[in-house]
Amino acid sequence: MCQLLGMNANTPTDVMFSFAGLATRAHEHKDGFGIAFFEDRGLRHFIDHHGARTSPVAELVKRYPIRSDNVVAHIRKATQGGVALENTHPFVRELWGRYWVMAHNGDLQGFAPRLHGAFRPVRSTDSERAFCWLMQELAKAHAGVPAVEELTLTLGELLPQVACKGTFNLLLSNGQALWAHASTKPGSPGLFWLQRRHPFGAATLADEDLTVDFAPLTTPADRVVIVATEPLTAGEAWERIDRGELKVFRHGDPLRR
Repeated sequence: MCQLLGMNANTPTDVMFSFAGLATRAHEHKDGFGIAFFEDRGLRHFIDHHGARTSPVAELVKRYPIRSDNVVAHIRKATQGGVALENTHPFVRELWGRYWVMAHNGDLQGFAPRLHGAFRPVRSTDSERAFCWLMQELAKAHAGVPAVEELTLTLGELLPQVACKGTFNLLLSNGQALWAHASTKPGSPGLFWLQRRHPFGAATLADEDLTVDFAPLTTPADRVVIVATEPLTAGEAWERIDRGELKVFRHGDPLRR
């Protein structure tokens, strides 16, 4: 299965420690990688159909001073659609004058919705079809960008219609919040989340001998949420997102629904 990484924070934050942990897993997920991160309403989007361990684009990203409050990253293991740049996550679309970014981990069988609006897949993945359908249905449900709480209610109605077709672990952001939906059974890779806040301490990657002490890099007001397919660090209190659960994170906090 693919590997997902999301970050939501209340202030622009460096995501490279977590991205390094994600890239370490690229030896098993070598069919492409991508990362998208918001800078205010703007978006920087880097993708490559080569694996993150060998891609020169990945080397560029590792050296780029990424500071963002919403990040979505993906390492691909192809299930539907060939290994190609246009099949590489995260995908990007515009709706209501905002960029939307989605990455998917899973496999949808027989999901062929009717797409009749402005959102059409460029290539052949089930993930891109699902994203276009979600954007289409959101556009039909709301005339303009609604509040995060209202968007969450609408997504809570739409996502089960996709998840019933297979595995649908998803990260979605429009720069205002980060939505995470899980659909795998306990005991299988799914989605886990972690919040870091004051007092900050040190963290060590689970798959690599790399430790960062966040205390001198943060302030007492900072809050950061990390979402990943599997816990990226050892010794931190990661929480699993339940099957069928939709969580939304805003300003580095889980939104209470």
